[in-house]
Amino acid sequence: MSNKAILEVNGQKHEFPTITGSENEVAIDISSLRTATSGVTTIDPGFKNTGSCVSEITFLDGEKGILRYRGYSIEELAEKADFLEVAFLLIFGELPSKEELDKFHADIKSESIVDDDIRKIIDAFPKSAHPMGVLSSLTSALTAFNPSSVNVDSQEDMYKSVVRILGKFPVLVAWAMRKKQGLPLDYGDNSLGYVENVLKMMFKQPNEEYVQNEILVNALNKLLILHADHEQNCSTSTVRIVGSSHAGLFASISAGISALWGPLHGGANQAVLEMLEAIKADGGDTKKYMSKAKDKSDPFRLMGFGHRVYKNFDPRAKIIKVTADEVLNDLGVEDPILDIAKGLEKEALTDAYFVDRKLYPNVDFYSGIIYRAMGIPVEMFTVMFALGRLPGWIGQWREMRLRKEPIGRPRQIYTGSTHRPFKSVAK
Repeated sequence: MSNKAILEVNGQKHEFPTITGSENEVAIDISSLRTATSGVTTIDPGFKNTGSCVSEITFLDGEKGILRYRGYSIEELAEKADFLEVAFLLIFGELPSKEELDKFHADIKSESIVDDDIRKIIDAFPKSAHPMGVLSSLTSALTAFNPSSVNVDSQEDMYKSVVRILGKFPVLVAWAMRKKQGLPLDYGDNSLGYVENVLKMMFKQPNEEYVQNEILVNALNKLLILHADHEQNCSTSTVRIVGSSHAGLFASISAGISALWGPLHGGANQAVLEMLEAIKADGGDTKKYMSKAKDKSDPFRLMGFGHRVYKNFDPRAKIIKVTADEVLNDLGVEDPILDIAKGLEKEALTDAYFVDRKLYPNVDFYSGIIYRAMGIPVEMFTVMFALGRLPGWIGQWREMRLRKEPIGRPRQIYTGSTHRPFKSVAK
């Protein structure tokens, strides 16, 4: 294939180099376009055809249903790895040795105490506050308690920043949930693994001993791994563009949380459960709602099916479907909402309309079901997504800063009024 692209503008031809990635993705480098054409730019709403960066972290092929972190398949990582191993891989580039992993976990635990003044901030929120708003605010507030900027040229400084946010973030996640439920805020137990500690911090009742359920630990470990990174999605792009201004790690992560909050992104799993609740309130007829979903004149939209990037089955959904079945069987949950979910899943996997269009259940559909079965409130679903995505955000922020990428500054095509004289208020 030619290593250049030719663009003709106003009768003049301009050559631009092409870049080929390690998985043979080809991109046209138009970084010199404005200079070469005296001001011509491109327009690409939603950046669907625009590469914002070169990255070594995550490979995604939506047509073939492939997702890999640093070259490792998501299927193998979900089956064999621990969440902290995957976090280390995403952030530092390689799977850790036993010694590296033990040190990583010990260093994270040493940073797991949140300044007690953070409690005053969370106390100021009403119980009605959405946990994502609370989490974003508390993450941003951490900046005030860690005011020194990160020296990105210092490996030690960067490492300390990484373990600090990984240590404190689960505490904020648990506190956001316990605040909503009126439970005392807890620091957990440093004798536990990372995922086990998250569950204990969230669910421990003040008047009884907490008992771990290994199936739930395994399910949450898989969910966090599956959500850990997903290439240049909305929240990850936000983290990178905020960080490109040399904003600190906490501020950049806080911005990513806000981007993740939207129902078209991380809020999709909450939207799934809200849809299931609405179907239940209307009698629970899944066939009726599948017909509504197929009717283009009907405003009803089926949440949790299909994916903007995957044009085939979401590879994460294949993995987590098995885990969802394990969790439901182990807990013996009898819940009409979950029965409706199973009914929709069965219909979608056999209905020609959905099969032909490859509108399969996605990871948001199954993650919502698992979180519901675990007893996690629907408002916390996106918070759990953020906990999983944290290593990806950190790795992407770190990569962008180490490469000294320029500040993000997209162009626009102006369509407003042309020059006009000022009118005084009397006129």
